[in-house]
Amino acid sequence: MEDQLSKVFAALADPTRRDIVARLAVNDATVGDLAEPYDVSVQAVSKHLKVLEGAGLVSRSRDAQRRPCHLEAEVFDLMTSWIERYQKEAEERFSRLDDLLARMDDNGNVQQPEQQERGAS
Repeated sequence: MEDQLSKVFAALADPTRRDIVARLAVNDATVGDLAEPYDVSVQAVSKHLKVLEGAGLVSRSRDAQRRPCHLEAEVFDLMTSWIERYQKEAEERFSRLDDLLARMDDNGNVQQPEQQERGAS
């Protein structure tokens, strides 16, 4: 079975679903409201919403005759944590590369930090 993070990334792989998420970030909307700008049927938009619901990104409530869709923004925290973890690792690798490049002379020889300090004084 897929984990929630995989479901969220898979759901957002489709541009129509990303657009629906962007619109729901502004306001709750019904399926009919969400379907208006697209050249697809309401049923097709409902299928997109079911995928988003399955990933936990969207929920539906009942308001009299309306069933507004709501963005569950806290799911983005899961994605943000995952992305930040790899961003931090990449930044640390770039920092080590910057340090190494700073210690290289014009011939490609790498000075040890203590050699570099002696050369600077």
